[in-house]
Amino acid sequence: MALDATPDFLAAVPEKGDFNQYWYSKGTVAAIADEIRAQAPGSVAFLSTPSIYWAFSKAERQNFRVLDLDEDFSTDPGWVKYDFKAPDALPPALHHSFDMVVIDPPFITEEVWSLYAAAAKLLLREGGTVIATTVQENEPLLSRLLGTKRARFLPSIPHLVYQYAVFVAGFEPKVLCLPNPEIPED
Repeated sequence: MALDATPDFLAAVPEKGDFNQYWYSKGTVAAIADEIRAQAPGSVAFLSTPSIYWAFSKAERQNFRVLDLDEDFSTDPGWVKYDFKAPDALPPALHHSFDMVVIDPPFITEEVWSLYAAAAKLLLREGGTVIATTVQENEPLLSRLLGTKRARFLPSIPHLVYQYAVFVAGFEPKVLCLPNPEIPED
């Protein structure tokens, strides 16, 4: 799949129900990408977040990796096969080599989040930062596992029936501190 040849990941890559893939809206992809740019991490691991990875140009992605099970992405040099059920199987060369991890698991359970948190801790350098999305009810879980706090921005995921929230750790948001105009605030 030649994703760099298309300007729009969301139009080029259909969601796959068997992978529990649900893409963020264009506005949400842009906001999360803008937050990453604002934080200026040198290296970023995108765990199950390919739509955010491809929001960056090829030049920007030089020190980025997209860790995903979907082999449709395997032609990209930044793709790393990642099975969330085996965080210890991550290549040793990636251990403690990222300034930021961006996470959106295919499932929202504590068991799955515990595995993603283990992967994040394995991938992050000391002092590394996190952006994660999940249901709002997982706020205490993410705080315990990753030390996150909830950001104001609520992501839009058009084909998902429940509302997610954004959680961050290790930095003060510059973009995700604003409301998402796509989501009415209560």
